[in-house]
Amino acid sequence: MTNDVLDCALGHARRYLAGLEDGPVGSTIGLEGLRERLDKPLGREGLPASEVIDQLVRDAAPGLVASAGGRFFGWVLGGAVPAAVAADWLTSIWDQNAALYACSPAAAIVEEVAGAWLKDLLGLPMQASFAFVTGCQMAHVTCLAAARHALLKKRGWSVEEDGLAGAPAVRILTSEHGHGSIARAVGLLGLGRKNIVRLATDTHGRIEPLALADALDGTRPTILVLQAGDIATGAYDDFETLIPMAKAGNAWVHVDGAFGLWAAASPTKRQLMRGAAEAHSWATDGHKWLNVPFDSGYAFISDADAHRAALSYRAAYLTHDDDARDQIDWNPDWSRRARGFATYAALRQLGRAGVAGIVDRSCEHTRALVEGLRNLPSVEIVSEPVVNQALVRFRDMRAGAGEADHDHRTDAVVERVNASGEAFFSGSTWNGRRVMRISVCNWRTNAADVDRTLAAIRNALA
Repeated sequence: MTNDVLDCALGHARRYLAGLEDGPVGSTIGLEGLRERLDKPLGREGLPASEVIDQLVRDAAPGLVASAGGRFFGWVLGGAVPAAVAADWLTSIWDQNAALYACSPAAAIVEEVAGAWLKDLLGLPMQASFAFVTGCQMAHVTCLAAARHALLKKRGWSVEEDGLAGAPAVRILTSEHGHGSIARAVGLLGLGRKNIVRLATDTHGRIEPLALADALDGTRPTILVLQAGDIATGAYDDFETLIPMAKAGNAWVHVDGAFGLWAAASPTKRQLMRGAAEAHSWATDGHKWLNVPFDSGYAFISDADAHRAALSYRAAYLTHDDDARDQIDWNPDWSRRARGFATYAALRQLGRAGVAGIVDRSCEHTRALVEGLRNLPSVEIVSEPVVNQALVRFRDMRAGAGEADHDHRTDAVVERVNASGEAFFSGSTWNGRRVMRISVCNWRTNAADVDRTLAAIRNALA
């Protein structure tokens, strides 16, 4: 019976993957249509497992977005390389609890090995501690929890024992364009979003050194968050200048590298990360440029003692190992998926050259999309690609058209492209103007996908 349902799922999976090349990229059904298909009464008796899967696929199919395919350029979502998908399937079959070495020795050692590989690949200090978490959001939480511990410990305060009431306030300095996951992490950790100080940036979204110098005072506990790859422009902060300034001001430096940290794996792009290894902590996603399935993020922290002190827990009913790495000492999760298997498999399939190839090809395809759009009527290139991100705007060419008209036309073109099913983009607002974001992050994307997408945009403009 178990084999029957797995064979059923395998058949559906094969058909789905086969349809990625020619099928529509976006969802083809509205909200109420999906509710009507999926909102069924929960019966008293269950159904055969294969029948459940058949119905689930049938009812969910029109509401799926083909973000695993090569023509998806919305947000920064990668696909998943074959070995990572297969390892992720086995992770569900093996059903290991990756909380302790004792729960699953294989899961613990795979994570230990893959963590070392990642530090080496990303050019981070090999003595840094690490955590495999659900995504960059929880990587930020993990890193900032360690920062909170270290900064307050210097002032004689144990936040884990005494809480935050009465503790010195921690300031968080970040870009005026900083990602929302930082604000969420600050809120979750009780640091208070009112303590976030937004620093002025240049035209690409990089923090101005003078703005940082004005904000540092060397006395208050301070975290500086720098960006390795701005979510809109792909810009990298000047790590070589800003990190020494922050350290001289006694600040903890955290690098938000949700996708951009992977530039360190590419010989042609790693200069963008120059100086970043001198920070105190770094966060990134595996489901972006490593192209593993979702539920994969990584936190790296130079102060392993602060990392462990912020998260570790001991109880009489737990079985700890003195020689092995217990994941619970480094993660905000307790019971958790053995997500290290997919990372391990992806790294072994790709090797160093394969990871670099995904990064480089993504950047090349982004540049090709921008160049293909550059001379089309009404197209304005708002931000040239630094890596795999770019911003474009579609101007309203009618006489007397203003900024609101250009905003409306930009949104309309994005909507038309997405409705065509040929490609998928997301809209955004940059410096008060509506733009279309180009984000290439998928190992499947190729030159034919770029050509097909450019044709879809030309049709939308017409």
